[in-house]
Amino acid sequence: MKLKTAIYAFAALAMTATPLTSVAQKWENLARTPPMGWSSWNKFGGNISEKDIKEIADAMVSSGLADCGYVYVNIDDCWHGERDEKGNIQCDPVTFPSGMKALGDYLHGKGLKFGIYSDAGCKTCAGEPGSLGHEYQDALTYASWGVDYLKYDWCNTPDQNPIGSYRLMRDALRAAGRPIVFSICEWGTAKPWEWAAEIGHLWRTTGDIGCMFDNDKQYGKGYWNPLGVMQIVDKNEPLRTYAGPGHWNDPDMLEVGNGMPENEDRAHFTLWCMMAAPLILGNDVRDMSDATKAILTNKEVIAVDQDPLGIQGWRFMSREGIEYWYKPLADDQWALCLFNRNRDAKKVELDWKDLATHDIISNRDFKPAVDRYKYRNLWSGKDEGYTGKNTTVTIPGHDVILYRFTPAK
Repeated sequence: MKLKTAIYAFAALAMTATPLTSVAQKWENLARTPPMGWSSWNKFGGNISEKDIKEIADAMVSSGLADCGYVYVNIDDCWHGERDEKGNIQCDPVTFPSGMKALGDYLHGKGLKFGIYSDAGCKTCAGEPGSLGHEYQDALTYASWGVDYLKYDWCNTPDQNPIGSYRLMRDALRAAGRPIVFSICEWGTAKPWEWAAEIGHLWRTTGDIGCMFDNDKQYGKGYWNPLGVMQIVDKNEPLRTYAGPGHWNDPDMLEVGNGMPENEDRAHFTLWCMMAAPLILGNDVRDMSDATKAILTNKEVIAVDQDPLGIQGWRFMSREGIEYWYKPLADDQWALCLFNRNRDAKKVELDWKDLATHDIISNRDFKPAVDRYKYRNLWSGKDEGYTGKNTTVTIPGHDVILYRFTPAK
């Protein structure tokens, strides 16, 4: 009874209007580049099982996804059973009969990492047991299972202060003694980019993503109405100054391979890489088309996302529906994405001197000698020339061209 009283006292502190002053720190030296992996929610929702997760893990290895850096296998909502008589969280004995420790061992045996899901409230978004009042207890349980990544949601938290609640779980994870990436899923309501860098390794900046590209498409009604890819891009892009190694803006999981056409999948993936976003797959990797696999395993495009500088790229210009995105890279290199927001193809002339002296770029002290860079098209895999000579390109509708620029000797 005394233990239960103490646990609820911690929870009460988390809900106070003034956030806790914390002496603990998040686990450092994790997520130095945006995390890469897979999550069960976008494709499976709550219909998950131990069998599914093992088959996904097998496919991530056999398909080459793991070799590309997708190492986290994250089990989202609905893995839960009931708490036992001591309050310890259990997995569903029917869908996860071997238990979470055994599943974690299986993933680690494949060279993968184990991610799990909980919620700061009394219940998860799907109505399963949340962690409110059990933060330290759950953190110890996750550590004993070998968990490497925790996504912590924000449903059923009407009277809680998000800073206090997320600090409480951060401290619990630290006290549990196992380094765990902490993913804050507060949906951007309380502007976590302003306070979460000391608490977690990534934070959601928007509501849930849906498998749609345009803003004018309808997708259900009510609270669960997700956002389109471009709505999320427009919300996440202005937040670039808050992101960096170990603390990332998270515009939600990828929808590549879940029903959009190839051009929109390619644009979606490219913009996430330009924004230095976590690359968490949401498709059924056991049954990918060749086109989907080619997008997700393009190592040159992934390298833009995983660049060690950790700078989130930004949209510095838009002309007639063509967006120009810029991302500084290590070793005096840089990426330029040309994104056609129009439905129809557009032809544009690339005047390198004009682009290189654009105000927003030059304000970053980027003033190259424009004839000293060679550029490579990362989607065609071809070197296309040097910046001393202008060129004209055609960009298909809802598609991208992605270049990487390297100093030419």
